[in-house]
Amino acid sequence: MSALRESLGFLTSRLRQVGIFVALILIVILFQVLTNGILLEPQNVTNLVVQNSYILILAIGMVMVIIAGHIDLSVGSIAGFIGAVAGVMIVHWGWAWWLAIPACLLVGALVGAWQGYWIAYVGIPAFIVTLAGMLIFRGLTLITLKNQQITPFPSELRALGGGFLPDISGGTSVLEWLTVILGVGGTAAILFQALKERRVRRKFNLENEPMAWFAVKNGFIAVLMLIITFLLASYRGTPVVLIVLAVLVILYSALMNNSIFGRHTYAIGGNLHAAELSGIKTKKVTFRLFVNMGVLAALAGLVFTARLNSAQPAGGTGFELDSIAAAFIGGAAVQGGIGTVAGAMIGGLIMGVLNNGMSILGLGTDYQQLIKGLVLLLAVGFDIFNKNRTGAGGGSGMARRFKWKTTPPATEAAPAAKAEPVGVDAK
Repeated sequence: MSALRESLGFLTSRLRQVGIFVALILIVILFQVLTNGILLEPQNVTNLVVQNSYILILAIGMVMVIIAGHIDLSVGSIAGFIGAVAGVMIVHWGWAWWLAIPACLLVGALVGAWQGYWIAYVGIPAFIVTLAGMLIFRGLTLITLKNQQITPFPSELRALGGGFLPDISGGTSVLEWLTVILGVGGTAAILFQALKERRVRRKFNLENEPMAWFAVKNGFIAVLMLIITFLLASYRGTPVVLIVLAVLVILYSALMNNSIFGRHTYAIGGNLHAAELSGIKTKKVTFRLFVNMGVLAALAGLVFTARLNSAQPAGGTGFELDSIAAAFIGGAAVQGGIGTVAGAMIGGLIMGVLNNGMSILGLGTDYQQLIKGLVLLLAVGFDIFNKNRTGAGGGSGMARRFKWKTTPPATEAAPAAKAEPVGVDAK
C-alpha cells in the first residue's frame, strides 16, 4: 500500500509529463474504436509515421527555440523554400542528389543565421523577425518555382521521404526481420539506459522514481515499442525517415540533457537576466538555436518534397502551426525554460493521430481545424493550471497528501555567505 501511495504522489507531482503520455494512449484507443480498428492496421501505422515525419523533425527544433523563450513562425516557409531550391538544383541544374542534400542543408543554415542575427544581435523580437521570414521565404518560394511545380526527383532522394530499409528475408517471411532486429535492439537499449540512469541517480542520492512506477512505465514502453515493431514488420518494414528521426531524437535529447549548450538554453528560457549575469553568452546561444532551426527546417523540406516527389509553390503551408502545437502539447511552457525533445515527439504524435483518425472518419478540414485548435488550447490551459497549482508551497496539495517529497532533501547545510566589509570599494 505504501508503494502505491508513493507512486501516486510521484505521478501527481509529475502531472505535466505523465498527462501527455496518458492523453496519447487515450486518443489512440478512442480512434481505434471509432475507426473499427483501421487506425492500428500495419499499413496505416506506416503511413502515420511517414506522413508526420517532417512535422516531428520541425518539432525538435521548435521545442528548443520555445525552451529558450522564443518562437519561429517561418519554418513552414523555409521548408517550402528549401524544397524549391532542391528542385532547381536537381531537376534544372542536374546536380546529383548526394550533392544537393548537403547544399540545401547549408542554405537552411544560412537562412537560420540570417534570422538569428536579427534576433540575437540586433535585438528584434523573434516573433517579428520570423513573421517577416514567413512572408519573405514564401515569396522566394514562389519566385524560385515561378508558380509552377518541379518534378520528378531521382529515386534515391524519394527514398528519404517514402522509402524503406531493404528486406533481408527477400520477401519470403511474414515479418520483415531487419525491422524486428532494430525494434528489439532499440527496446533493449531503452531499458538498459533507463536502468543505468536510475543507478546513477541512486548513487548520487538524487530524486528517483518509485520502483513500482519505474517498472510499470518502462514495461509499458517496452510493450509499446514491440507492438509498433510488429506492425511495421507486418507491412513493408522500417521507413528510412523513421531511422533519420530516431537518430535526431537520440542526438538532440543528449544535447539538451547532457551538454553545456542544453543547460544554457534552459537557463536563458528560465531567466534571461540571471543567465546573462551568470556569464552565459546568451546572444551566441540564441544565434545557434536559430541556425539549428534553419537546418532542421531544411531537412523537413527535403523529406516533404521527397515524399511528394514534387516541389510545390504551396509546400510547407501550415507546418509552423503543427510544429508549435506539437511542442506546446508535448509540455513546453509558454514562458520558456521547460520542455523536452521526447515530449515534443509525443505532442507531434498526438497531432498526427488526430489528423489521421479524423481523416479516416471523413471529417472535413473545418471540423479538423476546430478540434485541433481546442486540443491546443486545452493543452496550454492545462500547463497554466498545473503551474498555478504547484506554484505555492513547493509542490501540489495531492503530492503533499501522499507524502511525496517533490524536491530532494539537502544532504548538508550550505556554508554561510561571507559578509563583505562595509565601505570598502571592490577592486
